[in-house]
Formats: sequence, structure tokens, C-alpha cells
Amino acid sequence: MGLLHAYLIPLFWTGYIVYWSAMSKDVKATELQEPSASRLERLAVMLSAIVLLWFPIRLSLLDGRWLPSGIWCFWAGAVITACGLSFSVCARRHLGSNWSQSVTLKQGHELITSGPYALVRHPIYTGLILAFLGTAIDQGQWRGLLAVALVFYTLWRKLRMEEQWMRVQFGDSYKTYSRRVAALVPHIV
Repeated sequence: MGLLHAYLIPLFWTGYIVYWSAMSKDVKATELQEPSASRLERLAVMLSAIVLLWFPIRLSLLDGRWLPSGIWCFWAGAVITACGLSFSVCARRHLGSNWSQSVTLKQGHELITSGPYALVRHPIYTGLILAFLGTAIDQGQWRGLLAVALVFYTLWRKLRMEEQWMRVQFGDSYKTYSRRVAALVPHIV
């Protein structure tokens, strides 16, 4: 169990990052992009969340446990992490060449409302939040919950900017879509 516990979830994340890097090259040309300062701010917060989860700096308050240590936390965390990353990958594949790392409008940008986008408007973010939550459950420390909160905050801010741009780009089509489909959690948020 020691090796499995030590390497399974990091292996999931490593595979995700490798896949994401490989897929980031086949995208449409960018027509309009968010300011660099916005992207750098988001990167800084995401890196802080990653440091909290995988490179813990000893702080007694964050080292405390919100979940007991045990095999069920590992397996629950591993399953939730795998499901979140898989959902994110599925959404990325479905989005195709319309995807971008930052908030952008692409040349020939299309409004995608099928597949995972029929369940939530931002399934990549839903998947990432779930994956961070799964990793936090595995670790069971307060630092993991803080990392999840940071990721949620960052992705929520990005989502809000994207929503504004999509409303301008797609008008009534996007308004209708956003009334029908929740942003992150089906039928809730």
C-alpha cells in the first residue's frame, strides 16, 4: 500500500499535465486575449495551491487534519481525483481547437453546448476543482482545503471573465445557454 499511496495520485496528475501540454498546441488562432496581469495573478494563486498540496511548508494550523488518516481517505481521494481529471480531459477533447489556456476569443470561435458542456458551462474547471478536492481528501490536512478554496476562487474569477466575453460574442445564444445549464455543478451553481 505504501508505494501505491505515494505514487498513484501524483501519477494521475503527471499524466494529466503531459496530456494537457501535448494537446495545447492544436488550437485556433487567438483574436483577443485577457491582459497578462490577469493571467499572472491566476498563475500565482494556482502555484500557491500546488505548493500547499505537494510541497507543504510546516505551519501547525495547516498541518492539522480535517479527516482521519486511513485507507478510505486514500481510495476516496484517488477516485475523486481520477474522475475530476477525466472529466476535465473529456471536456478539453470536446472543446477541440476552441480551447485556450487564458481567456480568449478565437478566430472562428464556436459556442460549444454539447457533451460535457451540456452538463455544465465550465466542465474543465469542474473537473479541476474535483481533482484538487480528491487530492485534499487523500491528504486530509487543512492545507488541502485551503488549496481547494484557492483553486475555486481563481477559477471562479476566470469563469466570470469568460462569461462576460461569451455574452458579448454570442449574445442571446449564450444567455439562453446560461439559463439552461449551470456554470460548475449541474442544476446548482
